[in-house]
Amino acid sequence: MPKDYISALRITPLFDESAVELTVVSRSAQLCYAKVGETEVSFSPNKPVKLPMPQFIAWTPECPHLYDLTVTMGNDHVKSYFGMRKFSVNTDDNGAKRLFLNNRPYFHNGLLDQGYYSDGMYTAPSDEAMIFDIQTAKDMGFNMLRKHIKIEPLRWYYHCDRIGMLVWQDMINGGGKYRTMTISSPLITGIHFKDDHYKWFARDNEEGRCQYCLELDEMIHHLYNVVAIAMWVPFNEGWGQFDAGKAVQQILKLDTTRTIDHASGWHDQKIGDVKSLHVYFKKYRFTPDKLGRAVVLSEFGGYNFRVKGHCFNEKDFGYKRFDTAEELLKAYRDLYENEVQPAEKQGLCATVYTQLTDVEDELNGLISYDRKVIKLPVEKVREINEKVTVLSQP
Repeated sequence: MPKDYISALRITPLFDESAVELTVVSRSAQLCYAKVGETEVSFSPNKPVKLPMPQFIAWTPECPHLYDLTVTMGNDHVKSYFGMRKFSVNTDDNGAKRLFLNNRPYFHNGLLDQGYYSDGMYTAPSDEAMIFDIQTAKDMGFNMLRKHIKIEPLRWYYHCDRIGMLVWQDMINGGGKYRTMTISSPLITGIHFKDDHYKWFARDNEEGRCQYCLELDEMIHHLYNVVAIAMWVPFNEGWGQFDAGKAVQQILKLDTTRTIDHASGWHDQKIGDVKSLHVYFKKYRFTPDKLGRAVVLSEFGGYNFRVKGHCFNEKDFGYKRFDTAEELLKAYRDLYENEVQPAEKQGLCATVYTQLTDVEDELNGLISYDRKVIKLPVEKVREINEKVTVLSQP
């Protein structure tokens, strides 16, 4: 390694300014040079510099255009890339709060993705295995994956960037043994607790709370340059949740370029720009948020279909069970046509169907755990999904 070297890059697309901001992190004070296409600038490390991007091509899932970037400091050369995109929450022409992509309303039609593999558990067996999951979801007409309580190798995010797949990134859960009443109360009673009751949320260990905050910082820094990440999700269904308002402020100190779902599912603290719902046991009907936030259905569906010979557990979990692929397809179609489509027209901003693949006893994936069976015809699922992404059309 050369004496003067680049420790890290921080890349921020400035969509409205037609520029990209670059910061080189280094212990050295040696001059740096950055080049994008024919544009080249010189600058000092540890200070942001703007590179003009006139007439740039915007990054979208439909057109995942990436720009190559090279940075040099003495004998140290780094190659990277970025995409010009902007994530925000705004009001559409009908007065509804929406998720926006590049200053336009954009419906996020996604899948829950836990990232388990039958032959590697939390480790993908190959690069091709990562690509298969992402590309199959895209071929089915989905434009987003919610990476559920897992941080993948950067290679996975690169494939999302280049294939064109939005990512909602969950933070890892923590805490002690969860109280059933605390976790399930909103689902049963509709009551949401204040999350400064640390004992209720099994978060009365101060050291554990400090460790969460440290690792939240590490996640944001680690994944900051990923083009496809549109949403940070610090807490899910109350598992290890505490001081969500402070977690949001912590994220915003590091990253103001993405939206935040502060409490996915329940224990809503009535903050932020997003109201997040998990609906499994009843029909979903859209209701505008009383606080005027964008409404997302961040988990729903979960339909079970066991494919014999491709299951790895005698247990069988799902929110509704079906015996044939034909029954599953009909139920999926009914769910989207009778619940999602009407809600999307009324103001629903995003959906996350549970889930991309089976996981152990969770047999509610659209793909079997071993990835050998796609349970529904890809073209049929795409046909259904295309009817609920009207806001995503250019």
